[in-house]
Amino acid sequence: MGNNMNKVFDHVAAFQKIWTDSFANMASIWCQFSPDSPPFDEMRKMRGGMLKVLTETWDEYMRTLNGALYLKRTARDGMNIEEPGLDTYKVGTVEAPSGGPVNMHTIEGQVAVITGAAGGIGHALALEMARRGASGIALVDFSDRVVQVAREINIEAGRQVAIAYRGNTTDTAFRQEVYADLTTKAGVPRICVPAAAITKDTLAVRIDKQTGQVLIYPMEDFRKVVEINMIAPIYWAIELVAAVAKDRASRGLKRWQPEEGLQGAVVFLGSIASIGNVGQISYSSTKAGLEGAASTLMAEAMYYGVRCSVIHPGFTDTPMVRALGEEFIRTKVLPQTQLKRLIKPEEIADAICFMLTNAAVSGELWADAGWRPAA
Repeated sequence: MGNNMNKVFDHVAAFQKIWTDSFANMASIWCQFSPDSPPFDEMRKMRGGMLKVLTETWDEYMRTLNGALYLKRTARDGMNIEEPGLDTYKVGTVEAPSGGPVNMHTIEGQVAVITGAAGGIGHALALEMARRGASGIALVDFSDRVVQVAREINIEAGRQVAIAYRGNTTDTAFRQEVYADLTTKAGVPRICVPAAAITKDTLAVRIDKQTGQVLIYPMEDFRKVVEINMIAPIYWAIELVAAVAKDRASRGLKRWQPEEGLQGAVVFLGSIASIGNVGQISYSSTKAGLEGAASTLMAEAMYYGVRCSVIHPGFTDTPMVRALGEEFIRTKVLPQTQLKRLIKPEEIADAICFMLTNAAVSGELWADAGWRPAA
């Protein structure tokens, strides 16, 4: 818990520094507009108003900080739920407190959860959804960078829309707390795109060239990939369905009826590797597994009006693909694509938004840039 508490108090120190720097910057700027008047004399005249703003903002920050400390006291060590820096105001609610009609034909006004949001496709999708007017977006990632990504999105949007949650997506308590916190701040989540994934690639069976020993793929690595790439995404999606079901029950609604309009949507991130790919026994297995999960969850979740589907991106310009190396990409990947280039994360993000908002789209969408495996 010590490291978590240190992070909280680091935020307090950062907040204090921002205000100190702000006063200094204002003094410097005032010099440019009132060269004949000492800047601090002018600042002194404004002190009353500024101190009032400072006090109100500080009170708001401490209210949120106390709430965060309470969560940390009641949560397990290692779980961190963080907002983007010092942005503490609630994002706009997607619907009236009493509940209202849901329009899943548009991203505008929706509340969404995206895992793996610190980079790659998840980052691009969060940015695209903010540009399309999403009301609130939970950015979930294990990386600290997710906090900076949320700041950047909020700055571009000119409003508080993205909330960063840093933690392990396989942690049940963390997942539940994210949904509870997001619902409180933004309203009932209606969209989930669980994009977090890892690779641990090697041949299922190989011979060590130095020792001649036969090596098989480590079971612990397989289990870790399955936990992060398949089990966790499925449960983040189930949590979305549960949130919609809870909301409907609170309003006395039971089985979904078509005239209500769809109530939510899930898009899993599959991969072209789901059909099998040399050296990716664990990764390919998990991506193929998501197909069965999406089909099953779709059949069940439609009771509450929630759609589920899978997008299978081809080789996309993400850190995961770049890790393959430029030479491998140039000689092994690009020749197998019709576009002769990597897919842009923004192109996949656009395709996901299409799947989320077009009710006629179900099952699977292959966004592979004309990729065909080598014979």
